[in-house]
Amino acid sequence: MAGQHAEEDVARLSGADARAEAARLRAAVAQANEAYHRRDTPEISDAAYDALKRRLLAIEQRFPALALPDSPTRAVGAAPAEGFAKVTHAKPMLSLENAFDAEEVAEFEARIRKFLGLDAAAPLAFTAEPKIDGLSLSLRYEGGRLVQAATRGDGAVGENVTENVRHICDIPQHLTRAPEVLEVRGEVYMSHADFSALNARAAAAGDKTFANPRNAAAGSLRQLDPRITAARPLRFFAYSWGALSEPLGATQSDAIARLTALGFATNPQTTRCDGLEAMLAVYRALEAQRATLGYDIDGVVYKVDDLALQRRLGFRSTTPRWAIAHKFPAELAWTRLERIEIQVGRTGALSPVARLAPVTVGGVVVSNATLHNEDYIAGRDATGALIREGRDLREGDWVQVYRAGDVIPKVADVDVSRRNFDSQPYVFPHVCPECGSDAVREPGDAVRRCSGGLACPAQAVEKLKHFVSRAAFDIEGLGAKQIEAFFREGWLREPADIFTLREKHGEQLALREGWGEKSAQNLFSAIEARRRVPLARLIFALGIRHVGESAAATLATHYGTWEAFLAAVRGADDTDGGAWHELLSIDGMGEVTARSLVTSLNHSSDRAAVENLMAEIEAEPATMPTADSAISGLTIVFTGTLERMTRAEAKARAEALGAKVAGSVSARTDILVAGPGAGSKARKAEALGVKVIDEAAWLTLAGAP
Repeated sequence: MAGQHAEEDVARLSGADARAEAARLRAAVAQANEAYHRRDTPEISDAAYDALKRRLLAIEQRFPALALPDSPTRAVGAAPAEGFAKVTHAKPMLSLENAFDAEEVAEFEARIRKFLGLDAAAPLAFTAEPKIDGLSLSLRYEGGRLVQAATRGDGAVGENVTENVRHICDIPQHLTRAPEVLEVRGEVYMSHADFSALNARAAAAGDKTFANPRNAAAGSLRQLDPRITAARPLRFFAYSWGALSEPLGATQSDAIARLTALGFATNPQTTRCDGLEAMLAVYRALEAQRATLGYDIDGVVYKVDDLALQRRLGFRSTTPRWAIAHKFPAELAWTRLERIEIQVGRTGALSPVARLAPVTVGGVVVSNATLHNEDYIAGRDATGALIREGRDLREGDWVQVYRAGDVIPKVADVDVSRRNFDSQPYVFPHVCPECGSDAVREPGDAVRRCSGGLACPAQAVEKLKHFVSRAAFDIEGLGAKQIEAFFREGWLREPADIFTLREKHGEQLALREGWGEKSAQNLFSAIEARRRVPLARLIFALGIRHVGESAAATLATHYGTWEAFLAAVRGADDTDGGAWHELLSIDGMGEVTARSLVTSLNHSSDRAAVENLMAEIEAEPATMPTADSAISGLTIVFTGTLERMTRAEAKARAEALGAKVAGSVSARTDILVAGPGAGSKARKAEALGVKVIDEAAWLTLAGAP
């Protein structure tokens, strides 16, 4: 399944590989957004675009430090084009999370039930509707009159296309018995028949034709001359709403029916579904009808039907929790695996990459594919069970490549009937191809890793790149290319060398090709500006395996200062001691991450590198999140059963109010919220003198209704 493949592949990436891949993906998505949303001339297929964003999102979830504030996964669409007035949406026009198989839809439904505290037998209805492949549009009515129409743009700001929209026959100009303020959202599209006729007229006139109906619809709506739009056969389906002066209904189904009654075209294929099997049945039916619908769809959108539940579920940064798009499958292709190469990442992971004879898959030319690890090449999974019925992969083989949910293509299968008679099984290296050190595979680990540490040039240079990355020290002018060049010169070997670069190599740098006194001075000024950094950035910059940006922020908030953090982690070397147990008590800090943290900062070479670094810089103490609430800055632990809200809701509410949520009780705990069934945590809290309250008192503190 697509989601499973995504998780497996990303889990095998080293931090350095993930960082490089994330940078490449961000650039690719930005370019695709520009082509698709602003120029209406997409350069890659929809499946390929979905794959890019899904791959990037998977990397950001596995490596939170790579989830930059300006990441395309946190954005919607693209910035509005020049030439149109800008419209700020009263409510953001968000994108949807994607699913690529039935298992991911089942996971979506299970997550909703868990968040809401519903068991598997409790009724939970959804709507299922075709996902129209067109251009998102927002229509604002005041007093029943259309006053504004805007494209989605980047989700926050769109383009004012009001005059163009007045020429679309499906969009009413006046409404009766409508709310005083009504913002209707939907999709502008072009039917297959109208698209063919439009292209035929263009060809006859010697004009440029459109590649597909979506391009035609988007290009027609986003014309600076409304007369051109008026000549184009555009249609509109309404499926949602934004700002309202009064509700449209109690359910998604009721609200859509109200929009229909008001005169909007809504999709007749929209269906109310009682549970997962009904949702998937609609998907299968629409997939079978896809070619006969008369307009393009690329999947099915599922939404929780009850609007009160939608409000409880709320939103992530760019997607609602209560909806998902179940996309149709992407394409497969066969090509030759010409060779297998090994790349070494920041944590020493040896990652095999297939170099392929170029082939087009899903509208994109593919020449590389991930091979995961040595087990995958040999036809086994991490447990030793057979995959591909045990067929191994060899250089020269004909392999099947797919691009479903991930941007890096995967090798799905091999055709052994076309294998050369003299081919040999691939032997995975047991030494690092970069430094010659032993490549060791620890028990339980799917990846073989170079044991050379900082002595391995591949690891050393990737650690330095990570150190100066945007979410870490973010040193302007010191990017990946400069790190590689300075490493080759022998100027940089560990992070502390960055802060002695001016003293040791300042004159040489100014004389290098492409540099000069001013550019060198700018770099040195940027380095000096980073001699004092926030504690969270410092912890993340150390590049400790499993410690991403989110974990670094949590650790910084918990310990407050570098001295307290370092003392605690070094003290946690004794797994029977209080420091170890305190580390594990931090909410979200699992044993694997904790052990990686302790091992790294207590390793002799890493310890020396950290001490050298701290002789050059200073860490700013962490500040507690502020919020105007009674629990801001407090540490809260939840135990027992909460009856009015789920644990997920309670944790989200506490953190939104500025509190920290811990997983276990300690002397640092301020409040224990104890529901029915509270046991050892309640007893420990009482023994430590921690304040214990029930759910009713918690709801009062949290300001819940």
